[in-house]
Amino acid sequence: MPITQSAKAGLAFALLAFVLLPVLAGGQWVKIFISTGCFILAASGVAFMYARLGMVSLGQVALMGVGGWVMLRMNHAFELPFEINLAVAGAVTLMFGWLLAMPALKMRGLYLALITLMAAGGLEVIFSTFRFPNGGEGFWGVMPSVAAPFRRPFLVSDDTDYLRYIIAAIVAGFLIIELHMRSAPGRAWAMIRRSEAAAYASGVNVVYYKAWAFGLAGFLAGVSGGLLAGGLGLLDPATFRASESIMLFALMIVGGSRGWLGVVIAAALYRVVPALFNDWSIDADISLIIFGAALLHAITTAPNGLSGQLTDLFTKEVKRT
Repeated sequence: MPITQSAKAGLAFALLAFVLLPVLAGGQWVKIFISTGCFILAASGVAFMYARLGMVSLGQVALMGVGGWVMLRMNHAFELPFEINLAVAGAVTLMFGWLLAMPALKMRGLYLALITLMAAGGLEVIFSTFRFPNGGEGFWGVMPSVAAPFRRPFLVSDDTDYLRYIIAAIVAGFLIIELHMRSAPGRAWAMIRRSEAAAYASGVNVVYYKAWAFGLAGFLAGVSGGLLAGGLGLLDPATFRASESIMLFALMIVGGSRGWLGVVIAAALYRVVPALFNDWSIDADISLIIFGAALLHAITTAPNGLSGQLTDLFTKEVKRT
């Protein structure tokens, strides 16, 4: 399979970030970029479902919370390697994605968005009530004292190494999506987006491939939540509010849903911009005004998001030269 120019640019960008970003970022910014990387991976699941199937999922951040919960519980309950715990977190959240898909498989548009949003609201209540495991006893694993230490991957000694680990995980996640796009699921999703009736008539199992998409998005959310738990060591229920899923989806529209660059822009807006305002002693809530203006701009003048505009601008400059 030939590698597209966009994919080559993405790999070059990832390599540059892998080498330079941990070196240039210092102190608290390493943590911020770790968090940003996790949300890049989660946003990629939302983006491919919207771009390839036209399906709006507003529960991705809540599913991240599921993955993070499982990751923390596995870490504190069993002395297993980090990667096994991460795989379990991804698998459990994949199953949650399937459960979420069951009532939504025959729905599209507003009704699908409402179902996923209600599920996110339910998970928000659970996280707020029972909190995240921190090394305690019992099923919930919560204790009132300081959290037990979190075991990271064997070759990771500090936050800069872990940031590189996150970047490698993002590349792997993008490759998984790309492989799906170039195989039978991608062809089926493209047909379903054009017309479900035509897909049925062509022999495509629409329910099966929709469930596949939900499962893949859930797996990416679970892995990203597990990686976030590994980066922070402890998770806050406020991170996984239902409103955060809406925000992530809106910023994905702003960034663009049809390529890796749009997902990176979305996650950077979501995590880096508020952090910059805090660093400048400016109220981070001002970022909501900027996000609202950017969303209006994307809806009215940029159907492919900021990434599409940047790509078009770059193409025009190349043609001029």
